[in-house]
Amino acid sequence: MSGNDQTSGASHNIRALISNAASGAAAGAIAATFVCPLDVIKTRLQVHGLPHGQKGSVIVTGLKNIVRNEGFRGMYRGLSPTILALLPNWAVYFTSYEQLKALLRSRDGCNELTTIGNIIAAAGAGAATAISTNPLWVVKTRLQTQGMRPGVVPYKSVLSALTRITHEEGIRGLYSGIVPSLAGVSHVAIQFPAYEKIKSYMAEKDNTTVDKLTPGSVAIASSISKVFASVMTYPHEVIRSRLQEQGQAKNIGVQYAGVIDCTKKVFQKEGIAGFYRGCATNLLRTTPSAVITFTSYEMIHRFLEQTMPRDKGPTPEASGTDRGKPPSQSNTKSSSIPPGNKEHLTRH
Repeated sequence: MSGNDQTSGASHNIRALISNAASGAAAGAIAATFVCPLDVIKTRLQVHGLPHGQKGSVIVTGLKNIVRNEGFRGMYRGLSPTILALLPNWAVYFTSYEQLKALLRSRDGCNELTTIGNIIAAAGAGAATAISTNPLWVVKTRLQTQGMRPGVVPYKSVLSALTRITHEEGIRGLYSGIVPSLAGVSHVAIQFPAYEKIKSYMAEKDNTTVDKLTPGSVAIASSISKVFASVMTYPHEVIRSRLQEQGQAKNIGVQYAGVIDCTKKVFQKEGIAGFYRGCATNLLRTTPSAVITFTSYEMIHRFLEQTMPRDKGPTPEASGTDRGKPPSQSNTKSSSIPPGNKEHLTRH
């Protein structure tokens, strides 16, 4: 391969990475803003359970209480760290995911990964993302629940929260809930193969190819797979939220010594239902969040593909190869969305 071909291939990789990361971050930010009020209610239900004497709709009552006690801004607590976390979240995820896929392809000596290979790549990227962004998710949880802790000095901003947590609790505080977060990688391992299977089924039904599915079809596939994965793995979110939040409750001391202790206490006090607090609210925000995220991603990605400057040197197609791939494969444009922990688009 000539130097021009290598330069062109590298330029193509960089363009694809920037386009995917920018599209994903923007789509995630749009979706996070839209569903933030539901995310606040979900997080509070995970941490504190149902309010005593709760009657009527949990969501409607929760929104009324937030507006009455904390004002309109209360519905958007934790939005700043959510959006801030999405930027490195996507950058780390896409970079790790593509690198792992390339590594697995080189080991297997083939261009297409098996389902197991895709799961390994997605899970590895998810783990790297969880470790990189956990401090911001801790801040988000604290900001969303501090309105229910009148005896605790509130955090003034994201920077204030990060500084105080580091000073008062150390690195351990910033990485509280990391174990269940890593366990949440199982969410990707369930969601991704389900997502791919549903897309394949829809493409076959519509007599088309996966890369030509409409944004609406992609959104439907993502929603179904997201709901399925969320129900299967939701308990880890409750454990994670409680571990992340407890450092703020200085007046009552540490409630949970760790993941096992938290799991035991939740089960003893609330039973199986305790592990699904906020699940209904989470599912109600999953569908619109998925539709917004995937539709936004498709539109933004297509726009960037059209507007981003392309390398004017010899293209891989002109030389008959695309980084070692047959021309037939290099000409196939995939518009599907790479898998990931889209909560964090929606976090988690």
